[in-house]
Amino acid sequence: MAKNESTGKSAAASAAKVLKDPKASKSAKTAAASALTQSKSKEATSASAASAASKVMRNAKSSKDEKAAAASALTQKKKK
Repeated sequence: MAKNESTGKSAAASAAKVLKDPKASKSAKTAAASALTQSKSKEATSASAASAASKVMRNAKSSKDEKAAAASALTQKKKK
């Protein structure tokens, strides 16, 4: 994870929309929850949340908000 990264306001707003959306997939909600958890902390994205975020990014049907939350979560994944 790069130094001092956390979820920005717009990504956090997108993540909140995803969590409120009853039609959002489990993967989208996992990625959104991870992104929101990191909005006030410097925690890294877990492997399972990163996997869920990756699925969201690859899915052509994912919404703009789902992809924004997933991208934020992936950005904060620990580097190997």
